[in-house]
Amino acid sequence: MTPLEQTHGLSDRARDIARRVESFVRDTVVPYERDPRQDAHGPAEALVAELREQARAAGLMTPHIGADGSHLTHREMTAVLIRSGLSTLGPVALNTAAPDEGNMFLLGRVGSDELKARFLAPLVAGDKRSAFFMTEPAADGGAGSDPSMMQTTCRPDGNHWVIDGRKAYITGAQGAGVGIVMAKADEGACMFLVDLPDPAIRIERVLDTLDGSMPGGHAVVRIDGLRVPASQMLGEAGEGFKYAQVRLAPARLTHCMRWLGACLRAQEIATDYTCRRHAFGKPLIEHEGVGFMLAENRIDLMQAELMTYWCADVLDRGDRGTTESSMAKVAVSEALMRVADKCVQVMGGQGVTADTPVERVFREIRAFRIYDGPTEVHKWSLGRKIQRDWSKRA
Repeated sequence: MTPLEQTHGLSDRARDIARRVESFVRDTVVPYERDPRQDAHGPAEALVAELREQARAAGLMTPHIGADGSHLTHREMTAVLIRSGLSTLGPVALNTAAPDEGNMFLLGRVGSDELKARFLAPLVAGDKRSAFFMTEPAADGGAGSDPSMMQTTCRPDGNHWVIDGRKAYITGAQGAGVGIVMAKADEGACMFLVDLPDPAIRIERVLDTLDGSMPGGHAVVRIDGLRVPASQMLGEAGEGFKYAQVRLAPARLTHCMRWLGACLRAQEIATDYTCRRHAFGKPLIEHEGVGFMLAENRIDLMQAELMTYWCADVLDRGDRGTTESSMAKVAVSEALMRVADKCVQVMGGQGVTADTPVERVFREIRAFRIYDGPTEVHKWSLGRKIQRDWSKRA
């Protein structure tokens, strides 16, 4: 049984959505992979709009959120988002991509009715993209993997708050219509919703990065005197980290889902290549050095899928899943890196060209090992938890 055949524990509705998403990505999205409206900073806005029109026509825009605002379970989302990731353009077309998917989840959980109507509705409709402004430049001593180092400040001014600071690696900031900005006040971290563009938020530059599948790329941003009505703060002053935690574990896991789909596709392409390509009198796959790598990939893919479903079940039980999502993020990202690397290797010279998506998947997965916390930070955090648990028993 291959991972894409597994739909255990799903409602009939979720199975149907997953089936339709897979067909849509394979039949409609994949032909766009060679579309010239893409560069190192991601697909152009015109390409995004065209893909989303196709998704709307298929009745698959934001397939994990119902018309009544209800969410699929995390287990059901796993089946759907894996399939959306079969093309690197799939999540963009279907509106299941980061950071929008995580931002929609957060606003759906903690936003007031007024904030949902103003900021969430256009995101769910796919009419706007969003950006999450948390990470800061290392040169400024700002927040990276340690959010407590945040340097961006906010201060009350009448019925507004004024925000100043710099942010870095802000995915999709260029072209976004909605921003979630984190800053620190005397009370602690705060989180604000803002309309974009805003003259007080200036993109200094869009970084040239290894990956290139996300619209708008990753930007360095300066915030000078941004005035935000107090009504656009999520919760109360000092509760920013609390709300960041709501988003944290599910967002880690949906990264795993999407990139698992990408690596399943890379494995398909590498398998097809090695079964058709002959060398030394037989198909490449019959050489143990090649066949063994694809066998190891099959094992890694199955383990990654099972780890993702396991963590999804933890979240569906209502647990925060902080530890479990750290474990899944490490295990899945490292396994998928091995898979992507072997797919490139067994395809030889063809594997390092852009003639197939395998080369792009390799680059995207390498960046995934950094997204939402590098492997080493998660291991360090898990090590500390192991020590704390021991202390409680000692």
